[in-house]
Amino acid sequence: MASNLFEGSIVALVTPFRNGRFDRDACAGLVDWHARAGTSAIVACGTTGEAPTLSEEEFAEVVKFTVERAKGRLPVVAGTGTYDTAETIRRTKECAAAGCAGAMVVTPYYNRPTPRGLKAHFLAVAEASPIPLILYNIPSRTGTRIPPGLIVELARHPRIAALKDATGTPADCMDVVEVAPDFKVLAGDDALTLPWMAMGARGIVSVAANVVPEEMVALVRDAAAGDYETARRRHYQLLPLFRALFVESNPVPVKACLELLGRCSGEVRLPLVAAEESTRAILRKALGSLGARVAAV
Repeated sequence: MASNLFEGSIVALVTPFRNGRFDRDACAGLVDWHARAGTSAIVACGTTGEAPTLSEEEFAEVVKFTVERAKGRLPVVAGTGTYDTAETIRRTKECAAAGCAGAMVVTPYYNRPTPRGLKAHFLAVAEASPIPLILYNIPSRTGTRIPPGLIVELARHPRIAALKDATGTPADCMDVVEVAPDFKVLAGDDALTLPWMAMGARGIVSVAANVVPEEMVALVRDAAAGDYETARRRHYQLLPLFRALFVESNPVPVKACLELLGRCSGEVRLPLVAAEESTRAILRKALGSLGARVAAV
């Protein structure tokens, strides 16, 4: 594993659809764009990739295609976490065989395990996994939070390499970095990239990077270098977009953005529905403030 894996601006890539099917051409264009932009890695089939709506066959297709398109240019991490430990292990092994550099494993959702259950789940996946893991802590989506003390304990496992912290709670980030400074913490919210990196995070798993990859690379680069004045200026330039991307449930706004930019269809899968026109107006304004050329769609 490269020493800089799980650092920098990592895009949580959308899964583009057209007429209900995975749009390979659009995905190829997005992967190529990120390779040119200097994005550090791609997360395929995460929350932003609408993984819960993909069939088993589609999940495998999206991961395999993304790995093949990115080969030699960008590492690919697959979102393999589910609410079933055995299925999570199966998906992780499948993605390792497809060439993924790592797997992102979300806290099991719906069944809400206790900390003892979380520990047993993550250790079982880590023991079975041929590739390093990113723990994904997002209680707003899953209903369950991994306590910082448990994260520090899990970080001792040789295949648990990083944490995506989408708790929105500064204390959680600080409590992990303070005790385990060599463990790689990644912000899980674009608007918190700068403050989380100031506390010791190594980068971001980003929704906004789908839309402004070069700008997110620059923000992370400046923060990592300790140039907080420049990073702060970039942060406030991007803040209207960060906010606009969560006016509706992710990934509805980011897909609408990509459609406005002519990169892919804004199509999402039920139970999500296309962005409201009021949301599209907010997105147009945010893109316009960044000088983006918006398509008339």
